[in-house]
Amino acid sequence: MTLAGIELRYLVDTISKQVEGYYVSNIYGITKDSILFKLHHTEKSDLFLMISTMGIWLTSVKIDQIEPNKLQKRLRNDILRLKLKEIKQIGSERIAYFTFEGFGKEFVLVTEFFGDGNIILCSDQMKILALQHSIDVRHRKLGVGLEYIPPPQNGLDIFNIDEKNFHELKQTDLIAAKWLGRTLGLPKKYAEGVFKIANLDSKIKGSHLTFDEIKLIFQTTQQMVSDVTFGNHKPVIIESNKPEVYPINFNESNDSCIEVNSFIEGLDKVFTESLVNQGKTIQSTTSNKKIQELESQLSEQEKAIEVVKERSNSISNVANSLFELISIGITSIQDSRSIEKLETLNAKLLTEKGISFIVIADEKIKINYESSLQSIASNLFNEAKHQARAITSIEEIKNKTQKKLEKLLTKTESEENSITVSNIRKKNWYERYRWFFTTDGYLAIGGRDAASNSAVVRKHLSNNDKIFHADIFGSPFFILKDANVSSSISMNEVAHATVCFSRAWREGLYGVSSYWVNPDQVKKSAPSGEFLPKGSFTIEGQRNFIKAQTLKLAVGILPQDDSFVLTCGPVEPIKKNSILYAVIEPHGIEMVEAAKKIKNEFTKLNEDVTKSISIDDFVRVLPAGKSQVKEIKHGNFSLV
Repeated sequence: MTLAGIELRYLVDTISKQVEGYYVSNIYGITKDSILFKLHHTEKSDLFLMISTMGIWLTSVKIDQIEPNKLQKRLRNDILRLKLKEIKQIGSERIAYFTFEGFGKEFVLVTEFFGDGNIILCSDQMKILALQHSIDVRHRKLGVGLEYIPPPQNGLDIFNIDEKNFHELKQTDLIAAKWLGRTLGLPKKYAEGVFKIANLDSKIKGSHLTFDEIKLIFQTTQQMVSDVTFGNHKPVIIESNKPEVYPINFNESNDSCIEVNSFIEGLDKVFTESLVNQGKTIQSTTSNKKIQELESQLSEQEKAIEVVKERSNSISNVANSLFELISIGITSIQDSRSIEKLETLNAKLLTEKGISFIVIADEKIKINYESSLQSIASNLFNEAKHQARAITSIEEIKNKTQKKLEKLLTKTESEENSITVSNIRKKNWYERYRWFFTTDGYLAIGGRDAASNSAVVRKHLSNNDKIFHADIFGSPFFILKDANVSSSISMNEVAHATVCFSRAWREGLYGVSSYWVNPDQVKKSAPSGEFLPKGSFTIEGQRNFIKAQTLKLAVGILPQDDSFVLTCGPVEPIKKNSILYAVIEPHGIEMVEAAKKIKNEFTKLNEDVTKSISIDDFVRVLPAGKSQVKEIKHGNFSLV
């Protein structure tokens, strides 16, 4: 399926609105041509944007890596944590620019959707820093260090056409639909679709059209472009050997059409299926190559066994013949009768550099010509036994090769289901923040930074809540939801979490207190003439202090709907609600190393539960600063 310029305009405009305010929190290489961007927003659910040479789309599934992507590492180094500032299309060309900015840097990721496609990372001055593949043709050259220049534009810009442009139709003997496709860069489905909508013959020559018909073609084209780019359409998937998704159904009577909610949803389904099939082909090709290698090894090993068997038999035959010579009174190997007998057995005597050999079936066996025939025959029997033992060794190697081959054949048969495609779980609203459920079952949410601190209070504080803040600069706000009748246990747990997620953890400050107040005591604006930093609020009236006795948290995996989620909070509620949990304290190792250690230990205890949770999720739940992992155990929640 080839992406059209008008489809790209719709995708760019639609996706731009949805990703506004998002930054890149992770980058996954799916294939050499496709990269998945995880986009994060402090107040909205995460989005997953696929950028591929096939197209761009927001996806609801995650595919495990199918093959390495050489740009992934460079993209992670340069644009991870940067904000996706802008997505734009170059005119009506099938080229999109993704601009990322942050920390005083700016990068442009260019994606080309024509020909073999290309993904190119550029500086803010459009100097090429890395690219999927270089190009050196007559009219264009792309390579690291060069300036990125789009290809020369062919035809008209479909977004800037007027009726006069279509008058050229009257001057051509080309088939009208073909002229429309070439001139406006429209795929065949759209060019012929215009004539179908206009109720005109798409095979008519341009010179045979009337001016009224040309005007109708122009108006129909304009309307179609508008319907596609502004979303005034009902997309369908056309099922076939190679399914395609159309924003507009040009053949409503087609039984193979399946309606989808949006063009992006259709792309997600069709392109994801294409990537999975591509992965199966790649894996199958790799497996077939390995199968051929093993079959070749097996064949060589079988030949080796036969060769060694023949050699062993030949040596035994010569030894037996020597005993026959002994029986008729011959005592020397150099006797002419001995030499004649050896010739009949395809054997001979040989001397090289003063060393004597008997050559049997191309095997040189060292002997002493002065030794008796009985002694030489005995040595040959020993050599035949040695050759026989070699057969046993080769057969053992052959059996191992056979088992490898059988295992690989079995794996190849089940390879159709080996590409892992998992639905991206739709997160609950509170998962944007720090959160946990108290021992009594109440929800507690807290800010991660200034922006989410502000969002927690401004968006989620209601009259029945209690709001907490540590008595230290650099503390989050925590809210205990629906806490009018909550017990002191829940209050103490939220107070404890507020302190642990403050600066106290990073600096190892023990003995810090937290206080709680009622919602009406929180003022969201500064007093007249004063300024409040982002994420800060004014507290009025009495503050109710609760001292945190220690600094200790637990990371736990909780069941949620049909999946599992990761959270962090005071030890007792996490232990109660979790399948697995890890107790942590301040100091120790960096966040990423602590996250890896916890994930690895969780995997040892229950791989099925842990495998769906990424290392990024583990890092995200940890408090800022170093942590030491004290213990890892099964929680009180049982899946049985």
